[in-house]
Amino acid sequence: MRAALTVIVPTLNAQSELPSCLSALMEGLQVGLIRELIVSDGGSKDETLRIADEVGARIALGASSRGGQLARGSELAQGEWLLFLHADTVLSPGWADVMLDHIDRGGEKAGYCQLRFDQPGLAARIVAGWANMRAKRFGVPFGDQSLLISRELYDQVGGYRDQPLMEDVAMARALKGALVELAITAQTSGAKYVQEGWIRRGARNLWLQIRYLNGADPHALAQAYQPSDHPS
Repeated sequence: MRAALTVIVPTLNAQSELPSCLSALMEGLQVGLIRELIVSDGGSKDETLRIADEVGARIALGASSRGGQLARGSELAQGEWLLFLHADTVLSPGWADVMLDHIDRGGEKAGYCQLRFDQPGLAARIVAGWANMRAKRFGVPFGDQSLLISRELYDQVGGYRDQPLMEDVAMARALKGALVELAITAQTSGAKYVQEGWIRRGARNLWLQIRYLNGADPHALAQAYQPSDHPS
């Protein structure tokens, strides 16, 4: 199967991270896997849209809400498969072959990647290790781990919800029993952890996740965040 994949990248002032993310996607073009790239922007004031335009991406515009941005991107998508990828995430070499294999084998389940941060040190390894364990054992990968899903399955579970945060947790819950780990590393930015402190940010994220899973309104929870801030 070739040219089956639509890549959807939500952005907000992502000029510094986006080029590396897009560069890693080139191997998908080289093997004929990627049909189109959609950049779903939430109101960038920097050079994000210029970068997206230069690489031939289709652009969706709307309010800054990662869930809404992902949903808008999926509405434009023409591929039989969708890859949701954060702008500050770089897929490891060989990712295209792994995804092709998953697609060619039928791919009844959605696939996610193994998380790694772009920062050295024990704290980064611990946080990533916890995220990978949580995804594998409890079936709750986060958006930083990317999501490869067939259009059919995506529509079946109702797609991403238009909410300001926890859209990835909502999707994971909808896909319960239909998720599989792929042999791909998603290296993502740890800048916010470095700025706020690994323990402090990790604890805050965990507390918000617990509240959300216990029924808290994601719009109310978003009040604890900056407009461009999302749990990782």
